[in-house]
Amino acid sequence: MAFLSFSFTVFCVLQIVSAQRKTVPTEVDAVNKIIDHWNLRSKLNLSDDPCIENAIWAPDSANPRIDCDCVGTVCHITHLKIYALDISGQIPPELFLLTELMDLNLNQNMLNGSIPPEIGLLSKMEYLALGINNLTGSVPAALGNLTRLRSLSFGSNNLQGALPRDLGNLTLLDQLYIDSSGLSGPIPQELSKLTSLQTIWMSDNGFTGKLPEFLSTFTELKDLRVEGTNLEGPIPNSFSALTKLENLRIGDLNVGESDSSLDFLENLTSLSILSLRNCQIRGSIPQLLSTFPNLTFLDLSFNKLTGQIPASFKDFSSLKYLYLGSNNIDGVLPSDIGSKLIALDVSFNPLTGNIPLDWSHVSINTVGTSINDVNLKNQKASTMLQCLDQTTNCRNKAPSTTFAVNSGGPEQADTNGAVYDDDSEKLGAASLYTSSSNKWAVSSSGVFISNINGPIYIAQTDSQIANTLDSELYKTARIAPASLRYYGLGLENGVYRVELHFAEVVMDDNSASWEGLGRRLFDVYIQGERVLRDFNIVKEAGGSKRALIKTFNANVTNTLMDIHLMWAGKGTCCIPRQSTFGPLVSAIAVSQVSAYEDSSKGEGKRVGRIVGIVFGCVGALAIACGVAYLWWTKKESGDLKIYTQAPKD
Repeated sequence: MAFLSFSFTVFCVLQIVSAQRKTVPTEVDAVNKIIDHWNLRSKLNLSDDPCIENAIWAPDSANPRIDCDCVGTVCHITHLKIYALDISGQIPPELFLLTELMDLNLNQNMLNGSIPPEIGLLSKMEYLALGINNLTGSVPAALGNLTRLRSLSFGSNNLQGALPRDLGNLTLLDQLYIDSSGLSGPIPQELSKLTSLQTIWMSDNGFTGKLPEFLSTFTELKDLRVEGTNLEGPIPNSFSALTKLENLRIGDLNVGESDSSLDFLENLTSLSILSLRNCQIRGSIPQLLSTFPNLTFLDLSFNKLTGQIPASFKDFSSLKYLYLGSNNIDGVLPSDIGSKLIALDVSFNPLTGNIPLDWSHVSINTVGTSINDVNLKNQKASTMLQCLDQTTNCRNKAPSTTFAVNSGGPEQADTNGAVYDDDSEKLGAASLYTSSSNKWAVSSSGVFISNINGPIYIAQTDSQIANTLDSELYKTARIAPASLRYYGLGLENGVYRVELHFAEVVMDDNSASWEGLGRRLFDVYIQGERVLRDFNIVKEAGGSKRALIKTFNANVTNTLMDIHLMWAGKGTCCIPRQSTFGPLVSAIAVSQVSAYEDSSKGEGKRVGRIVGIVFGCVGALAIACGVAYLWWTKKESGDLKIYTQAPKD
């Protein structure tokens, strides 16, 4: 009896063991080879079957993560996450043996090589994330085989070529992240079939042609970002069909056959963020924008807008940030629109009016306008900035010929004894600061919308800066999301040497980490002329935290120097963290090379030169006639000697 009981117990144990879940052997072998290929054994040591119940690597929060789907006792690996662990090397072929994968997350690593066309074998994939890596080559057409995809990400890589037409097969796709991927060329018409898309990030690519009108058929869209491309306008009026849009950012469109208007905004009442910088937009600002209940951020700067700021904006209760700079908006600035605002930029518009005293809570930039800002601490420097209007003939009784600024930092002397002024004043999302010396001013515009650390407009580091004897000068820098301008004030007219000092102190260049994959690009204008385009500090300096000086000559003709650093939608947005982009400068030094002559004195000298030339010509003519006569008389007598110098005794 005891023997029968023991036998029954053994039989039951064997049955339980045989009934345990097991992963298909080929997948077990494949996943172990993947772990070894990327040196993850210390983080994920699969001593047990990958699909055992209650595995520590199965929860959503696990990283690395492996999760499975089991039918009976047969299990397949369906989820694989290796996120931000700096794995390097190419994508191994064993990955494509996991044919039941539904979710593959390899974001934020150091993967290199191409995306293998074998990825098309993973036909059950729903979520594929390859963003923020170092992948190269073209996007394989085989991605079009993954017809179950809901989300696709390969942004922030070094890919090349055009988008494959086959991506038009992904009709279930609702998220597409391809920003900063390196792609170029026209956007295929076949993508018009992706009508389920809710999110499209496609900024910072070399896309060409017109902004696709077929985007207006993506009526589920909530988030569309198209900045820093080579696409042409206009913005199609049919975009008015995108009534679910909450976040719309279009910028830096090339000149097209016609300019854009804002008519398409009429029905987009769900917007909370609207940025249309530098989109060749004409016309006036629509009154109806003030009825959009969720709109907190509005940027229409660097366009061709005319007319006045709508009176209805006084009732714009949701709006916090308003950017209208560099347009042709006129009239009087409404005194009742600032009660709810955090930032207002109306710079470089023919506006008049006064900033009320009760606007002290608002960060304001009114440079290049005729608005009187009584809240400015330095009214003299503000008056000097009126010389930005070239129709104003400016003079200074005691002109300056030099200024130097330690951007974002305290007063600092370099090894040559030159003193760089303190520029550590805290600026806001639309600010103007004028130095106590009245020699220079700085304005900043823009807000880092997604910055989890709040509004920060000064970057700094404790690290030593290489390639310079003046490391302290480069440990701080001014940064801005959109526009950063320095102005030299009260300068003597003439030719000036402009030194711009740079060192990247925010982005890293660590070749072993995804955090070193960021790219900061911006443009620099001096006196309105672009002198640097798509400027990359790290690339030019040979690494981060390395000093770089760029030198230019510029003319000052109206006592004022304008140095403008501007973000044009290029570069990565979110490496090593959200809202890491925009212009950065460490220091500025400007000194005169040569002066222009005073115009009144110059006129007198010009008259004197004319009189001298006339008498000189008459004298020369008389001498010529005399020489001719003597030559004739010499010819007649044959012995008359002409002395070219006084005869000697």
